[in-house]
Amino acid sequence: MALRFDLPDRIPLFPLPGAVLMPRARMPLHLFEPRYLQLLEDTLKTDHRLIGMIQPEGDGLSAIGCAGRVVAFSETGDGRMMISLGAISRFRLQEVEEGFAPYLQGRVDWSSFARDLSGPEQDPTLDRKALFSLLDRYMQTQELSTDWDAAAEAEDELLINSLSMMLPFTPGDKQALLESPTLADRRELLVGLIEFALHGGENEERLQ
Repeated sequence: MALRFDLPDRIPLFPLPGAVLMPRARMPLHLFEPRYLQLLEDTLKTDHRLIGMIQPEGDGLSAIGCAGRVVAFSETGDGRMMISLGAISRFRLQEVEEGFAPYLQGRVDWSSFARDLSGPEQDPTLDRKALFSLLDRYMQTQELSTDWDAAAEAEDELLINSLSMMLPFTPGDKQALLESPTLADRRELLVGLIEFALHGGENEERLQ
């Protein structure tokens, strides 16, 4: 993916528990707190328009997040903002900066995630039939629904990353999915988490 801007060494941070942005995915956000409305205003003045999505962890923040570029925004009647972020790359948080703005900013390093800036990943060993069968059982137990036609047509990366973002896993599990080095690694972990939820941690052969 050729960028029309240089990746900055400092970006604004949006800490949000239970929400992770996966490579090349999109995330809608509803902004209403004054500090985050200011964050958006400042971000739109930059060339990169990047916001770093990152989860809180303990008394601080997770070591790894994912930056998304503001690709759409609209104002509601009460002054709130709806925005859409298009994922650009994961990053490693080096230092959190406070006091320069009403929101957090972070010094970040992108060097570990060159894969995110290339084309979409494929998962040649993905068994969709087995995954969908497992997912259907999980959806029923969780009383969730999905668009199976859209899922069937989705490319490997979009399917796996969308499930990783949307399914109701714990913040720690979502962080582990985000940090998975490859798409196949993420799919294996995703399957394991679904199996764990279905079987209470019983050992079961995972989908290959």
